[in-house]
Amino acid sequence: MENNLKVDSFAVIDTLREQRTGYPEAVYCRGKTAEQAASIIAGMREKGIPVLATKASAELAALVAARFPEARYDAAARTLTIGTARREQKGLVTVVAAGTSDLPVALEAVRTAEFLGSKVAFFADIGVAGIHRLFDRLPDIRKARVIVAVAGMEGALPGVIAGLVSAPVIAAPTSVGYGASFGGLSALLGMLNSCAPGISVVNIDNGFGAGYQANLINRLE
Repeated sequence: MENNLKVDSFAVIDTLREQRTGYPEAVYCRGKTAEQAASIIAGMREKGIPVLATKASAELAALVAARFPEARYDAAARTLTIGTARREQKGLVTVVAAGTSDLPVALEAVRTAEFLGSKVAFFADIGVAGIHRLFDRLPDIRKARVIVAVAGMEGALPGVIAGLVSAPVIAAPTSVGYGASFGGLSALLGMLNSCAPGISVVNIDNGFGAGYQANLINRLE
């Protein structure tokens, strides 16, 4: 089909996704070899498609940078970008991280929303264990049109925030926590069971999904 580009024997790029949905296909790198992901990225660039690669390794970033010096790699977010799918949005997306250990997922949400065209504010280490830190930031958080709240452990932060703001809250559970957190399942279930209204929940460690959804909400008139 004309809207597909085959890459060797392992991938088919959806070259017209941006025309259908407003944004290009992203590259999820976990589970792919660096060479496979680099080949997919090269194929996208041949078609002029801007690239957002998530869960990207430093090895992949080095391979891509050798061919595309304009590539930008954020090691903390584990994202690699070339170009932008930017369609400027008027509103503000705010991403908040409960703890420093949640930064990789939170920053993935930040880079995703920025790549797609949203202005993003970011606040780190404001989890409920030191809830005064959240209250200190609350006036700024309330300026957001949509909020992404990222937390592991018991996943309480999104529910607390949703009870204090009028904007929609996207909850992103992380796999951070001790044994009984079950790799983020405790946080996920806690967020799904929150009694505060206005919360939607993405999957464990899915900063990309949270940032993408936040941008979609932000682009609504």
